[in-house]
Amino acid sequence: MIKIKHTYNLIFFFFFTLLSFGQSNNNKTNKDEAFFTVRGAVYLKDTREPIDNVSVQVNDGRYTRTDIFGKFVVKARVGDELTVTHDDFDTVRYTILSDERITILVEEQNRSRYKSDRAEDDVRRFNQMIDSADVYLKKDAAKSIKYVGDALNYNVSLRQSAEAHELLGDIYIYWKQYDLAISAYRVSLQNFETSSAKLKLADAYTKNEEYQKSIDTYKSLNEKDLSNYEKTVLYEGLGDSYLKFKKTQQAITSYEKGLEIAKKHFIAPKVTDLNSKIAEAYNVKGEVEKAKGFYSNSLKLAKKENKKRAVEEQVKVAEFNSSNMEYDTEIELRKDVLETLDDIEKDSVLPNESPLTPQKQNYKLGNAYLLNNDLENAIPSFKKSIEEADEKEDLVVKKDAIRKLSEALIDAGNAEEGLKWLNEYKNTVDELYIKKEQEISQIARFSRNLAEQQNRITTLESDRALSKSKYDLTQERNKRQQLIIYSLLGGLLLLLITGFLMYKYIKQQRLANNLLALKSLRSQMNPHFIFNALNSVNSFIAANDERTANKYLSDFSQLMRAVLENSEEDFIPLKKEIELLQLYTKLEHFRFQDKFDYSIDVDERVNIEEFQIPPMLLQPYIENAVWHGLRYKTEKGHLNITVKPKSQDEITITIADDGIGRTRSKQMKTENQKKQNSKGMNNIKKRVAILNEMYKDKVDVMINDFQASEDTGTKVIVTIKKD
Repeated sequence: MIKIKHTYNLIFFFFFTLLSFGQSNNNKTNKDEAFFTVRGAVYLKDTREPIDNVSVQVNDGRYTRTDIFGKFVVKARVGDELTVTHDDFDTVRYTILSDERITILVEEQNRSRYKSDRAEDDVRRFNQMIDSADVYLKKDAAKSIKYVGDALNYNVSLRQSAEAHELLGDIYIYWKQYDLAISAYRVSLQNFETSSAKLKLADAYTKNEEYQKSIDTYKSLNEKDLSNYEKTVLYEGLGDSYLKFKKTQQAITSYEKGLEIAKKHFIAPKVTDLNSKIAEAYNVKGEVEKAKGFYSNSLKLAKKENKKRAVEEQVKVAEFNSSNMEYDTEIELRKDVLETLDDIEKDSVLPNESPLTPQKQNYKLGNAYLLNNDLENAIPSFKKSIEEADEKEDLVVKKDAIRKLSEALIDAGNAEEGLKWLNEYKNTVDELYIKKEQEISQIARFSRNLAEQQNRITTLESDRALSKSKYDLTQERNKRQQLIIYSLLGGLLLLLITGFLMYKYIKQQRLANNLLALKSLRSQMNPHFIFNALNSVNSFIAANDERTANKYLSDFSQLMRAVLENSEEDFIPLKKEIELLQLYTKLEHFRFQDKFDYSIDVDERVNIEEFQIPPMLLQPYIENAVWHGLRYKTEKGHLNITVKPKSQDEITITIADDGIGRTRSKQMKTENQKKQNSKGMNNIKKRVAILNEMYKDKVDVMINDFQASEDTGTKVIVTIKKD
């Protein structure tokens, strides 16, 4: 008999630890419960644009504000009135009729503040898709995710994208896909950082058993940016992570900080929760008496909230009593729970996964009686549990209750009935095995649906087969062949290492030489540039134009400061180089206003923060355009500098002038001017060649005539690749 029992226990242990899958349904609120959570949003009536920082106050003094998505959460009761106020619209009052999600539409007064470039239809449809995804969140994961995808298909802003990904994370959290939830929350934060998404990310890390990441995320939050409720959630979550991480004292400290905030700001539900969690932490620490004190507080506070919350806390304390072998106290609590459950079940449906179900509580009560050696009361409790489980098709509880009932009957001396229930236990195990197989099949289909939505395909069968074939080949070799092969491999390896070290040394030497050459070339350029600029200042002083000289010197000093700051860098952001060009071209135009006008055009598609460029690369080309092309033009010329994308990872910078052109300019130069100009251009060519060798053809320069006329002009095209 004992052997049969052990065999079935092992079978069950294997199949029920294989996979756990469940879902917590959002039950209808008990009519006797005073408060419930109201979720709502405030939008503009015409455009459905969300309004942030709106004050939402309940008539009993509870208060909150809308977030950047126009959303708010507040505790209220049926019949309570919400007062919705903001500087940009008239005060709105809304009466709570149920616990359903509410939408408050307001007429805007300051239209310019909320005017959006997006079409009204896109905004409205986006919100409709998000609301639909929220509706299906707890009903159909695939459909809910599809609605989020549909919402993102519209022309959404970063803020809307963040909202959609945060909701996607909520969906995955509910369906226990914590790794996917983490990815969704991280994308949300990359698009638009919010405290709510960061708190949810930290919680997702905890649920995914990544406790250190959870702690780091909680600690990265700035308390000044959080509401009082969010501060409480922060310390509660931090305590949960520490407790899971087996850092009990730090968990208690965090819970106590959260409790202090909750008490100070009258956040009653959190006061109850945190008393309960502090008790749990003390129990883990082994300080049972302190745990009892906090559980006593949580029981009293839970009774003030509502019946369901009171029952939840009674069940938790009963488990605490059971773990500490205080069975008499546990039995009294279980009895109270069962009496209250009758009232709760009149208005609510408790799913079998809930710890509050009558079948579970009767089973726990029977187990307490059994451990307390009260077989007379244990047997009826187990039978009641079986009856309830049978009615609600809860095979897991039914199986456990039948096994315990069989043991109790045999211990009570009623072996015949005990054996009868043992046979029933075997039948229930078989039935449950079939049900679990069906659930496993459902889980597989569910996982496939989510994988299709996320395009998550991972397979490495070919690599495994290749590794196996290599292993088989190695096993077939004899010792002699292995010795020869290993000797050859050893020699080859030695050669490769020697060659690699030599290559590395040569590469380092070449790099050092290139860096030295670049530094030398830059040191040649800076004096040349300063000399030309000082010549310009000298011309103003010679003309007795002191004011112009002073202004020119001021701009010149600003330019020199920027040039010297960047003089040691191989590359600087394109944004900085453009700022230098604007300042330099302004100075040149300041001197030759009668000779040319200029324009600098940067295509809005170019992200000037992402591209890098050698400092002072473009300045000599602009200098040549002004001094050797435009200066000698009879009529007023034009210098145009444009920055455009060439491809996703390349841009072109074009410096075009309609001056006299390279050929005529060369004819007009003296021998000394030709020598100086050639030296400057050679300097640039050498810099580009060295940089391309070091950074794999990052820069390309082409020089052509600009136009087919007497003044051919010059066009310089510089192509820059992204890192």
